[in-house]
Amino acid sequence: MKTTTCIVIFLVLISLAVSAQPVKDHGQLKVVGTKLVDAHDRPVVLRGMSLGWHNLWPRFYNEGVVTTLYKDWNCSVIRAAMGVELNDSGYLKSPDFSTSKVKAVVDAAIKQGVYVIIDWHSHNIKEPEAKTFFAEMATAYGKYPNVIYEIFNEPDYETWEEVKKYSIEIITTIRAIDPDNIILVGSPRWDQDILLPANDPIKGFQNLMYTMHFYAGTHKQWLRDNTDIAIGKGLPVFISECAGMEATGDGPINYQEWKKWIDWMDLKGLSWITWSVSDKNETCSVLYPSAASNGKWEDKDLKESGLKAREYLRKYPSVSKMKHEN
Repeated sequence: MKTTTCIVIFLVLISLAVSAQPVKDHGQLKVVGTKLVDAHDRPVVLRGMSLGWHNLWPRFYNEGVVTTLYKDWNCSVIRAAMGVELNDSGYLKSPDFSTSKVKAVVDAAIKQGVYVIIDWHSHNIKEPEAKTFFAEMATAYGKYPNVIYEIFNEPDYETWEEVKKYSIEIITTIRAIDPDNIILVGSPRWDQDILLPANDPIKGFQNLMYTMHFYAGTHKQWLRDNTDIAIGKGLPVFISECAGMEATGDGPINYQEWKKWIDWMDLKGLSWITWSVSDKNETCSVLYPSAASNGKWEDKDLKESGLKAREYLRKYPSVSKMKHEN
């Protein structure tokens, strides 16, 4: 009898683990103080992968890749990095193609029950185009709790005053359609000047978070210290892009510093996303060209950074386990 009971319990647990969906468990996200909180008022930490620029690696923008990242890599969030500029396939010259790639990822994420970041992947202010794009995305997906909007990937040399003004315009556009879903705001100098918005945050809107990006080979304790100060000032922080090598995306992986970052993010309860699902000849691209376009990758398809990123993601408990332990 005891053996039968144990088997039943084991099968139930297996069933829960297999059917666990982050959005089903956590529902509509919101910001309370500096924390990302779920529909049950529990702090939640999202961890996942960012796809590479859609206009450079469009072959990975599909349901198979989303499914692999969720079911095999244990991602609770996936970032669709829509390239705005760069080439003829970017949003400025090919808006229909660009939105179709983003929608393929968002639709797959909704189907799989994971969160998805719609990322305006640009280093420059393109306000009219961004308004058009985010109005379309909010109209199509604002009713789904899966969606997070990242309205400016990495401002480079813009001032915070310029970024803030732009951000208010885009936030206003989104909020006219979608009053609830999380919006991520960037900060100058590739999302490292996090103290600027901490000292002068955007007011009058709810469910905003501010992005900080790090590359462990370049960014060290000083950036963690500044982020701690920003959080201490009341700034909600979301790490929407990070990795273990140099800020160029290349060079050796600094495993020691990367581990410090992981431990610090765990301690602070910060959500993070690793860059990137692509096959460029650089350290941060987690795949070799041999990797299939629709996912289901084998170890031989993963570069050193891919193996380590997947290892980090897999070490966290399943969503269902976190749900029942909290």
